[in-house]
Amino acid sequence: MNKFGKGFAAGVATVVGLTAGALFSFKKRVVKPIEEQSQKEEENRKKVQRKAGSSHLG
Repeated sequence: MNKFGKGFAAGVATVVGLTAGALFSFKKRVVKPIEEQSQKEEENRKKVQRKAGSSHLG
């Protein structure tokens, strides 16, 4: 393989690696906290509904 081919292959591999890293980082920094927050809100909503229902029983 000539120098151009090796350089091109290295460049493509680098871009693919950087893109994968950027996507993983975005998911970890942005998407995961949003999912965790919505999960906490859903759990709190369920707790409130249980408390509201049990307070009207007696």
